[in-house]
Amino acid sequence: MKRTTQENKSMGLSRMLGFALALLATPAAWAEAQIRAINASQQAGVDVVRIELSEPLSALPAGFTVQAPPRIAIDLPGVTNAIGRNQVDINQGNLRSANVAQAGDRSRVVLNLRNASGYKAKLEGNALVLVLDAAGVPAQAAGEPVHFAQSLNATPLALRDVDFRRGAEGSGRVVVSLPSNQVGVDIQQQGPNLVVEFLRSSVPENLRRRVDVVDFGTPVQMITTSQVGDRVRMVVEPKGNWEHSAYQSDNQFVLEVRPQKVDPNKLTQGPGYAGDKLSLNFQNIEVRALLQVIADFTNFNVVTSDTVTGTVTLRLKDVPWDQALDIIMQAKGLGLKKSGNVLWIAPKDELAAKEKLELESKAAIAQLEPLRNQSFQLNYVKAEDIAKGLTGQSTGSSGGGSGNATRILSSRGSVIFEPRTNQLFVSDTPSKLEEIQSMIAKIDIPVRQVLIEARIVEANDKFGRALGVKLGANDLRGQQGGIPGYGVGGGNYVTLGGNYNAVGSQTNQGAGAAYSNTQFINLPANVSADSFAGATATNVALTLFSATANRFLNLELSALESDGKGKIVSSPRVVTADQTKAIIEQGEELPYQQATSSGATSVSFKKAVLKLEVTPQITPEGGVIMTVDVNKDSRGTLTPQGYAINNKHVATQVLVENGGTVVIGGIYTQDEGETVNKVPVLGDVPVLGNLFKNKTRTTSKTELLIFLTPKVVTERATLR
Repeated sequence: MKRTTQENKSMGLSRMLGFALALLATPAAWAEAQIRAINASQQAGVDVVRIELSEPLSALPAGFTVQAPPRIAIDLPGVTNAIGRNQVDINQGNLRSANVAQAGDRSRVVLNLRNASGYKAKLEGNALVLVLDAAGVPAQAAGEPVHFAQSLNATPLALRDVDFRRGAEGSGRVVVSLPSNQVGVDIQQQGPNLVVEFLRSSVPENLRRRVDVVDFGTPVQMITTSQVGDRVRMVVEPKGNWEHSAYQSDNQFVLEVRPQKVDPNKLTQGPGYAGDKLSLNFQNIEVRALLQVIADFTNFNVVTSDTVTGTVTLRLKDVPWDQALDIIMQAKGLGLKKSGNVLWIAPKDELAAKEKLELESKAAIAQLEPLRNQSFQLNYVKAEDIAKGLTGQSTGSSGGGSGNATRILSSRGSVIFEPRTNQLFVSDTPSKLEEIQSMIAKIDIPVRQVLIEARIVEANDKFGRALGVKLGANDLRGQQGGIPGYGVGGGNYVTLGGNYNAVGSQTNQGAGAAYSNTQFINLPANVSADSFAGATATNVALTLFSATANRFLNLELSALESDGKGKIVSSPRVVTADQTKAIIEQGEELPYQQATSSGATSVSFKKAVLKLEVTPQITPEGGVIMTVDVNKDSRGTLTPQGYAINNKHVATQVLVENGGTVVIGGIYTQDEGETVNKVPVLGDVPVLGNLFKNKTRTTSKTELLIFLTPKVVTERATLR
């Protein structure tokens, strides 16, 4: 019992000692710096922000600026928030408000601005004073040089190299190799050019040149590098609409000039990277700490691998945060894997090894996972076709075995199809069965159908006019005891007849003259042309004879005028499934003889048909793409080898809206002809020459038009 009492006393003494040590440690905790107040005022038109602290800072804190939305962020290590709230409304000048965020033993003060602005920081006792640029205009916009980096070297250093490269999306990148990260850099826009000055530096003679880089196809046209006093001046001459940004990684300075793309639908412009712009300036900062700074700036949670080590010197000016992160990872050989709003950053080799390990683990699990059987009832596709697609083989069913590159089943899976019930029986892992079920649900759907209506119109217009004459004479004086003909002197006479027999009969050299032999001009109207279609000419005749009826003069006129018009309309219609060829034809087959290899003849047939061959394809917008082949053949003239075929053929591909009509072809022909048959010399006599000739004039016009109208079938009633 006594022993227990002593132990209790010892424990009480220990508790008292611990309480005393806690009291001694309290003043140290109270000594931690705290933010007491944030005040803003305007002095000579310049916004001034005072951050009142409980004790003075040992050095100026680091900070950065953001262009869109315009912000200034100040990091205060070892400082806590004692204001009692996280937001301070200002609404004065270029200032909107101030936000205070605390993470661990440090705080960040973010000034929300109306316009982007730079700032200058200084310490005044227990206060941190931030002086914003006049009227919220950045120094570059005011025409003053932007101090990208301060010069920390005491003696001039020589630049190592100047290079130009074409970047992504047509940007131009001027890459300068610096002798160290202590060289200061100023950037200024002078008129249409960019001027970059490297303070307290020199450039070798071989780099003092004017370089034409037009052939790279970037906004940058010319780069001129020269030595001016104790600094190196580089003049970059861009062209067109452009924007620029600059960053430095260790001893490499990069000026990037990008073509400015204007998109009215975007609130912030900029190709490639879309993050908010920030400016960073760090000397030998740990990579892990730098990644944490970017994580605090974004809405992502960053998980950094333990193998990410080392430091980096980084200077960024108005660079999107996602581009800044990309620059850091490229400089240190890091990779990124995104999962939701969490970014896991590790060396690329580590990411690749982990991803490979995960894939190998999944493959091992798949080999040990038990198989499951499932049946699929197919409605619109053949089970055999699906089975071939699942196995990647030519056979209808398979039971495992090795597959090829097109195999969808796993190496352990198998499939059997039943053609009578159109079912599939698949054995595979559950995950693979879900994948197959999803695929079949997308494939086994009814195919839409298309009704194609074609109208083939043939129109013809024929006109013909024919005029002819028959002229004859007969002298019967010789047969009635007189002297025929006409005296020509010396007791000689001459007679006139239609042919040799006619003059012989008139002079009693033979029997009585035949009536048909009395015609010496026989040129009736010619109605054999196609334009007359076998019509008969109309005739009119007259006879001139003497009072004694011994001499006769016969005249017959024949004339015909024909005007014909016709139209043939063929309207084939066919219904087919999407992307399936359909053929419809009507006509006749004409026989002809053909010699065989043995020397005998055989009878073959050739078609003279109206045929419509079409393959429709329904587009996502509801239109129809048709591959069309139309034939309109007919029987032609008869030749010793058989009938000729009059062929009219159109083959094309056309896109038509649903229910619309398109004319895919037109053939227009016009034939005009005029024929004159006449007696030489006499047919050329004016007026009277018409008695010695006939004249035929024909005109024929034909036209072929093909109309197509596709209609996507949505209901069965449409087919009626």
